[in-house]
Amino acid sequence: MPGINKNKRNITSTVLQKISKEAPQFLTNPQNTWLVGLLMWSVEVVLNLYVINRVKFTEIDWKAYMQEVEGFINGTHDYMQLKGDTGPLVYPAGFVYVYTALYYMTSHGTNVKLGQYIFFLIYLVNLYFVIQIYSKTKKCPPYVIIFMCCTSYRVHSIFVLRLFNDPIAMFGCFSLNLFMDKKWYLGSFFFSFAVSIKMNILLFSPGLLVLLLLENGILKTFLNLTVCAALQVILAIPFLLTNPFGYIVRSFDLSRQFFFVWTVNWRLIPEELFLDRRFHFALLLCHLAVLIAFALKRWCRKAFETIINMFKCILNGKTYHGVVNVIALAMFTSNFIGICFSRSLHYQFYVWYYHTLPFLLWCTPFSSPARLLLFGLIEMCWNTYPSTFLSSLGLHICHICLLLGLWVNKSTALTVPNSDSNKPKLW
Repeated sequence: MPGINKNKRNITSTVLQKISKEAPQFLTNPQNTWLVGLLMWSVEVVLNLYVINRVKFTEIDWKAYMQEVEGFINGTHDYMQLKGDTGPLVYPAGFVYVYTALYYMTSHGTNVKLGQYIFFLIYLVNLYFVIQIYSKTKKCPPYVIIFMCCTSYRVHSIFVLRLFNDPIAMFGCFSLNLFMDKKWYLGSFFFSFAVSIKMNILLFSPGLLVLLLLENGILKTFLNLTVCAALQVILAIPFLLTNPFGYIVRSFDLSRQFFFVWTVNWRLIPEELFLDRRFHFALLLCHLAVLIAFALKRWCRKAFETIINMFKCILNGKTYHGVVNVIALAMFTSNFIGICFSRSLHYQFYVWYYHTLPFLLWCTPFSSPARLLLFGLIEMCWNTYPSTFLSSLGLHICHICLLLGLWVNKSTALTVPNSDSNKPKLW
């Protein structure tokens, strides 16, 4: 018996040693991203069910959403007349149709629990697409998926405890998978649909425009943009026929003023400056300047040194074929630049870029501990409620560090097929 027990201990020790040796390799090999993602997807099923059934739902905008679409259901097609308790309807037509469907599915908005389960499914589908992106790019080690899934109470809250429209818009945005598969027209369709739910998706559009031009040339880019525009018009027909000016003013109002009390990123400045239009204009100029710098010196570096040369290359029919990590990087960076210079970030806006952060961090030259530290600090800033001078300052510092890291990135992932020394290369 002592010999048998000794053998069992030896076997157990051998197994534990093998696990301790192979587990770190398993969690750091990008080839295992899909498997780790699938495991975490399963964990998320249990976690979200727990949150829905154990954490109290908090009413913020759900009732207002239902009131806004109820006016549409009752026959009001004038956007100037559609409103709820929180104010006028300020989202495009896609929002109206999606929340009208939710209105009927949840017994006129009264069955909130069912609404939570619907958003739970939206979260799982969204996460599936996110995992696909990380699996295709193989840019990050698989353990990043674990941090991304389990560390953010705020993101789970936005999806299943608040029922905001931001998660639905981001679900549509991850049609990025279609762009990665070179299904540009179908991807453009779903991208436009996401814009019709909430126009923050337009923050991805500068990067997408560059990719369309480089991948497809002018003619096909024009056709893709036509797909986007046509869908917007079709969805808006009932409202455009009634009051076109009212629809455009309400649903795409870029001058809308935000409340200082809800800002996450600008708590460090006085309220007077926060509300000042000159401050907004300065942020817009910075946003455009950084976008142009990235487009000319990073997304199109060496291939197009100036805007004139870029258009010469396009007009001469030279198109360039990228790989999936560059497609993700261009669009994610474009969106992140918009986040950095946003006039105001509210707590639900965290989902605008949360799932892109690990990818962006691993596109910087920082060490893995530094990347995880930045990820954790950003999470901490977003979980500080109400926001403070220090939390806003910390968020800006983290954003600046990440932006600088992306700027010094010298990736050479995008190349010209069958290229020779006389042809330019991207990235």
